[in-house]
Amino acid sequence: MSMINKEIGDFCVQAYQDGDFKTVTKSDVLGKWSLFFFYPADYTFVCPTELEDLANLYDEFVAVGAEVYSVSCDTHFVHKAWHDESERISKVRYPMLADPAHVLARDFEVLIESDGLAERGAFIVDPEGHIQVYEITAGGIGRKAEELLRLLKAAQFVAEHGDQVCPANWEPDNEVETLKPGIDLVGAL
Repeated sequence: MSMINKEIGDFCVQAYQDGDFKTVTKSDVLGKWSLFFFYPADYTFVCPTELEDLANLYDEFVAVGAEVYSVSCDTHFVHKAWHDESERISKVRYPMLADPAHVLARDFEVLIESDGLAERGAFIVDPEGHIQVYEITAGGIGRKAEELLRLLKAAQFVAEHGDQVCPANWEPDNEVETLKPGIDLVGAL
C-alpha cells in the first residue's frame, strides 16, 4: 500500500545534535519540509558513507527550507559516541534521531521486526506532516544525497505549482522544463 500523503504519527524521541541531546517531536517537524533518513545501525559499513554524503549537502537542504533527520534504532548515546569517534560522522550537523522503541520505524513502515533494525528508507515530508516522496532500498545499497535533494526540490515545486509536474532529470534552473498536464500532451511526449 502506498504511503504517499500519509500523515506521520505523533512521536517524541531523543536526538543528538551539535554536541547536545535534545527532544524532537512531531510538532518540531511541522511547518517545514523534512527528510527522514532511516538507516540500519550506527557503526556499520554503508551507513557512514550515506550520512557523510548528507552532511556534505546539509547547507543546501537548509537553504531550501528543509531539515534532515537521520534515524536508526540506536540510542542517542550511541549516536554521540559514533559522532565522537568517526571522522565521517563528525561532519553531521543535522539531528540524529534515536528510535530504540521503534516508534518511528514502525510508523514509517521500515522496521525489520526480526532484527530490531530499520530498512534503508528515505521519506520527504511536507510542512503539514504528509509523506510526499519515499524510497526504500536493500541493506547493501547506499543512497545519494544529491538525488534526495533534487526530489525534495521537485516536491516543493509541485506543491507550489499544482498545475505543473516535474519530468525526469528536472532540477531548478536547468534546461529541463516542467510539464503542464493536459490533453495536448497525451501521446505527444
